[in-house]
Formats: sequence, C-alpha cells, structure tokens
Amino acid sequence: MSTGNLIAIIVPIAVVLILLALAAWYLTRRRRLQERFGPEYERTVRRSESRFAAERDLRAREQRHDRLDIRPLPAPVRDRYAEDWTQVQQQFVDQPGQAVQQADRLVTVLMRERGYPTEGYEQELRDLSVEHGRTLEHFRAAHAVNERAGSDKATTEELRGAMVHYRALFDELLGDGNGRTSGGRT
Repeated sequence: MSTGNLIAIIVPIAVVLILLALAAWYLTRRRRLQERFGPEYERTVRRSESRFAAERDLRAREQRHDRLDIRPLPAPVRDRYAEDWTQVQQQFVDQPGQAVQQADRLVTVLMRERGYPTEGYEQELRDLSVEHGRTLEHFRAAHAVNERAGSDKATTEELRGAMVHYRALFDELLGDGNGRTSGGRT
C-alpha cells in the first residue's frame, strides 16, 4: 500500500476520532452543567439566544462563584440563625406580611454571612444558582410575594407559601457545607 493510500485512510479516521472526542467532551461538559445547575440550566437556556450563550453564562457564574469566599457557618452561628428563623415563623401568626419581609431580610443576612454578595436581587440569583440551583425557584417565588406584600397585595395563603419558599433556601444556606443543617427548628 502506498503512502498516499495510507494517508487517505488514516487522516479521515483521525478526523472522525477527533470529532468524536470533541463531541464526548462537549456532552460531558453540558451534562456537568445540567447536574450542577438543575432546573436553572433549562431556565437559562430558555432565556438565552442560544444554548451556547446560556452555557457560557453558566460557566461565567461558576467562575465568579469560585472567586467568592463562601464558607460554612460555625455551629453556634447556625443555631443563632435557627432561633432567628423560629422567631420569624412565630411572628407570622400575628403579622404575616411583616414576617415575610423579615424572612427575606434574614435570608439576605445569612447569604452575606456565608460570603455571598448581596448587591442586588438579580446578582444574588446568579450567585446562588451555582450551588443552590434546585431551590432557586423557591427564592424567586418568595421574592415575588414579598414584593406584593410590601403594597398589601398578597393574600395570607401567598404569604404562607412565601414562608415555605424562604425556608427551603434558608435551610440550604444554613447548612454546614456537608448538606446538614442545624436541627431543632420548627
């Protein structure tokens, strides 16, 4: 077999192998983003001009998140926050609108103490999406009700739902970095 024939066989095979390797790498990368961001992955894809743009945005979020100093809380601090949450829940009975606003403030303070910047709601969503993509919809829903509660347009049932939503994110943020939260809360 001549050198020309060998090259004619080897080059296409090499090109196909390289394309397969690139496809496998891309699919693995996409799968990793989907697993890390959960429902936030599809939400970002829907809101972006293309899947590539969405994935670029998600990787940028990861890079920003990697530069943040996110830290677990010591047990006494977690316990203090758990007590604060219990007080907010108790306030709900008599002042549901104010309790929801207080829950929002408590989640924001907890985010800040964990190391998340709290420079604005949209940036908070982006930063939280990296580690808390599965509970981010809770935060969005609670925030929407909290905004309506500020102008007395939320029903008591919506306010109750907002408390449940805030609680989901609060529990994740309160975690010690190993998926555990402080026990003993109601």
